[in-house]
Amino acid sequence: MSDDGHQHAGHERVPSRQRRRFPEISTRAYEHPADRSALVALRKLSGFDTVFKALSGLLPERSLRLLFLSDSVRVSERQFSHLHDMLLDACYILDLDKVPPMYVTQDPQPNAMCIGLDEPIIVISTGLVELLDEEEMRAVVGHEVGHALSGHSVYRTILLFLTSLALKVAWIPLGNLAIMAIVTALREWFRKSELSADRAGLLVGQDVRASMRGLMKIAGGNHLHEMNVDAFLEQAEEYDSGGDLRDSVLKILNVLPRSHPFTTVRAAELKKWAESRDYQRIMDGHYPRRGEDGEASVSDSFRESAASYASDVKASKDPLMKLVTDLAGGAGDLGGRVRRGFDGFRSPPPAKGDAPGGGEE
Repeated sequence: MSDDGHQHAGHERVPSRQRRRFPEISTRAYEHPADRSALVALRKLSGFDTVFKALSGLLPERSLRLLFLSDSVRVSERQFSHLHDMLLDACYILDLDKVPPMYVTQDPQPNAMCIGLDEPIIVISTGLVELLDEEEMRAVVGHEVGHALSGHSVYRTILLFLTSLALKVAWIPLGNLAIMAIVTALREWFRKSELSADRAGLLVGQDVRASMRGLMKIAGGNHLHEMNVDAFLEQAEEYDSGGDLRDSVLKILNVLPRSHPFTTVRAAELKKWAESRDYQRIMDGHYPRRGEDGEASVSDSFRESAASYASDVKASKDPLMKLVTDLAGGAGDLGGRVRRGFDGFRSPPPAKGDAPGGGEE
C-alpha cells in the first residue's frame, strides 16, 4: 500500500508494495518544460481564444458524460475493482482530492484518455486492460491522473471535438486554415503533455521497468518474450540519429498528424528523466508544492523551457538539429550543407580542375 496505509472513503487500497506519497505536489515537479512552453505558444496563437470560448459553451459535456455512463462500464468497488484500487492509490500518491470517474469502454485498440471541461473523466479501452499487467496498468492510471491534475483534459477535449467535428465548426469566422492551424498547435502541445503524463505515471507506479514494458507492449503487442528493453531503446537512438536531412523532414511530417509521440521516443525520454537528479529529488521528498505556485516566476519557467530546448537540440544527433546547432555556433556554407544533406552526402565535391559540365548524375 502507499507509505502510510491510507484509506479513502472507507476503502483500503492494497497495492503490491509500498510507494512514496507526494503531499501537495505541484504539477511543476513533473511537467516537461516543452509541455509548458508549447501550451504558452498555443494560447498565444491567433484565434485560439475565440475558438476556445466558442467551444467551451458549445461542447455537450453533459452529453459526453451520459454517453460513457450509458455505454461503458464505470469503475468502482464492484466493477473492475482492481482498477478502482489503482485509481484511488494514484490520486492519493499525487494528492488529487477529487477522484475522477473512470470508465472502461469496449475498444480492441489499446488506448486511454482523460477528457472533460469542468471535471475530468478517465476512459480506458478493453484493449489496454487486456494487454497490460498490474504494474504496467498502474503506470497508465497514474499517467491519466497526471493529466487530470495538470488540467490537460480541457485542451484534450477541444482537440477531440475540433478534429472529429471540423465540419460542424466551420461557421466560426476564422476559416478552415486557421482552425487547422489551431488543431496542429493543439497536437503539438498534446504530444508534449504526454511526456509530462508519462512522468506522473512513473511517480505513481515507481517502477521504471513496468513503464518501459507498457510502452513496449503498446508498440509491439503482448509479446514481451520476443522483446528487449535495451534493443527497444536502441531504436529510439537510431531514430534520432539516423538518415540525412530528408529523413529529418520526413520525421516532422510523420509526427504532425499524431496526438502522441512515438513510443520509442517516449521510452527514451522517460528513462532519461528516471535517471536524472530531478526525479531523485522528488523521490527524496524535495519538490515544489502547490502552495508555492503563486510565487513561481513566469520568466524562470520560460528560461527553463528555453534551456531544455537548447539542451535537446545540442544533444540531438538528428541531422537537421545538428545543422541548426552548427549554424548557431557560427558554421558557414548553409546552402552547401543543406544541398549535401538532401543528396544524402553521396557525391563527393568536384576536384579542382574537373571540366565544367561534369557534374553529378
